[in-house]
This record gives sequence, C-alpha cells and structure tokens, in this order.
Amino acid sequence: MRYRRFGKTNLPLSVFSLGTMRYLASEETACQTVQQAVSLGINHIETASGYGCSEEYLGVALSAGLAVDRSRLHVTTKISPTPDAEAMERSIDESLKRLNLDYLDCLAIHGLNTWEHLAWVQADTGCMASVDKAVADGRIRHVGFSTHGPLELILAAINTDLFEFVNLHYYYFFQRNAPAIELASQKDLGIFIISPADKGGQLYTPPETLIEMCRPFSPLELNYRFLLSDTRIGTLSVGAANPMELEEPLRCGDRDFPLSAIEITAFDRLESVMASSLGTNKCSQCYACLPCPENINIPEVLRLRNLAVGCDMTDFGKYRYAMFENAGHWFPGNKGNRCTDCGDCLPRCPEKLDIPGLLADSHQRLGGKWGRRLWD
Repeated sequence: MRYRRFGKTNLPLSVFSLGTMRYLASEETACQTVQQAVSLGINHIETASGYGCSEEYLGVALSAGLAVDRSRLHVTTKISPTPDAEAMERSIDESLKRLNLDYLDCLAIHGLNTWEHLAWVQADTGCMASVDKAVADGRIRHVGFSTHGPLELILAAINTDLFEFVNLHYYYFFQRNAPAIELASQKDLGIFIISPADKGGQLYTPPETLIEMCRPFSPLELNYRFLLSDTRIGTLSVGAANPMELEEPLRCGDRDFPLSAIEITAFDRLESVMASSLGTNKCSQCYACLPCPENINIPEVLRLRNLAVGCDMTDFGKYRYAMFENAGHWFPGNKGNRCTDCGDCLPRCPEKLDIPGLLADSHQRLGGKWGRRLWD
C-alpha cells in the first residue's frame, strides 16, 4: 500500500480508503471488513451520519480494537449542511458518540450540492459556526466537503478557502470535474475520489465488450491506474460490502507510478473504438446545451448514451438514468422523455447534434425502473 500527503491536512493517507456505505449487511460483516482493510494497509475509513447504521458499526469495530494505533488510523464522517448551527452542533456530538471517538480526524460537509447549501456554509450563523467551534475545542481536526454538485459550484466552494479537502466524482469515464481537481491541487486541498468502481462505471461487473476493449487490463484496473497515476489525487474510495471485495482493488495499492506505454495504448484504443461506434453522434460533454427549459440534464443523459453505444455499458447507463427525477439534488435533472423539441439547445451545440433525437434514443435505450440512492 502506498501513502500520500492529503493536501494541507498533512495526513498521510493510504491511496485507498475504506468507504462504509455498503458494509451494512450486519455488524459482524462490518467489523470483519474494517479489520481486513486495516490489515491490508488502509489507514483511512470514511463514513457518514446518513449511511444507515454505518457509524454505529464502525464504532463497534473501533472499540473491538484494531492492529493499528488510533493516532495512525484516520476517520472521516460526513454531516449534511444546515442553516442551523445548533443542529450541526448536535449532529457532531451524535456522530462522535456513535463512533465511540473523542475526535474526528476529518469532518466533511456532506452533499454540498446546491447554491443554497453553499450559502448556508458561508452564513455567519450557519453550520460552520459549530464546525469552527468543534475544531477549536479539538473534536474535529480537519474540515472539508463532499459534493455531487455542478462544476461551477464545486469551484466556488473551493474558492471560499473554508476547506482543507474535497470529496468529488472524477473518473476515466467522467472527467467533467478536471478543473476542480486542478484548482483543489493549486490550493493544496486533499482530493478524495468518490466511488471510482461503482459510480465510475459499475466496473466490478463490466460488459464483455468493455473487457475486450481494455485488454490486457481489466476496466477496473485501468480506471484505478488513471486515477493513481495522477499525483494530485490523495485517495480513492473502496466501498467494500465485505472483506472479499477488498481483494481486487488493493492489488493496485502500490501501483501509483506514471502510466506505462501499454496502458496509454489501452486508453487510446478505448477512445478510438468509442469514437468509431458513436460517429457523428458523440457528445463531447461541453455543457453548452444548458440550461434546458425542461430541466433535462442533457450532458449527463448523453454521456450515459455515449457509454452505452460506445462501450456497451447499457446496464450502468440504466442504473444511473433511473436516478433522474428520483434522487433530488444528489442526481439532479429530468429524463430525456421530457424533451418538448423546443430547439433551444440546438444553436448552442458546437457539434450540431440532433439533441432532441438523441434524448429520445437515450430514453428508449436507458429508460427503466425507478432508482434511488444506495443508502436509502
């Protein structure tokens, strides 16, 4: 396992962190997963007050004793933003109690996803007043934020200079947040990548087409190498549901060197095959089509279509597409069938795509059952 300085926190974090959103099968499974993660060199565990019993289970695991000193084991929890300082104060103390800890190495404002959330954070009487108090009295060592929000909001949050780290989405198949990675690095924020296996493309269970496109590597391996070769990134989340799910990711735990020639060739082949499959219907993700009068998240719908057509990642596309209209600010925007063919987006598209037609095609390919956030 390799370790990297986590930005201005100066914490030496393992390049893989244990995310605890999925280890909720039982307290016993959770404890086994934590113990296995620590034994394999992971020294950072991330949870959240909203992840069901996650904090309680982690508290039990920590109380049971682990083969590492507390000073060398770093724990992050996440609490949602609120305009109510007293509510944040209670939430911090409740999380510490559930975790059986005297202090948190890191607290992240969880789901800073809207401009209203950012206003709450910046208000003098908002949640940061209680966070600052907890930092002053030692209950919290470092403060950051997690986000599923738009790029412009992420950049604005980083530019507040209120935070020491950021948890965000960024993968080979989703590079929209590249400017946020760069700005965070310039400001020396620790950078934590959320769910690179699942949200990065359900890469634990890739389609055969994608497997062939990535040979001699697995899709999951290539995505991890794309991220680990970037020295600006501090750590990647591994959301293992049980100890066995740690095995494949941690094979890459010491592979944080620059991309090799053969890996670069594999990425070039991926791009070439996708471009060939999509032809003139490939969306380049410029976001110039927004805003949409019907609040359709056009770029994300077309990104999922790109992956379905270009890499046969249809199951992943259906999984994410089902979240539209069902997950609020965690996955905003309407589905493609809401298009009224108004044409507002057409003159703004530099590639002159038939966006209404592609939205209809996307809905036909990906429209499916209702979706929800994993921990609900």
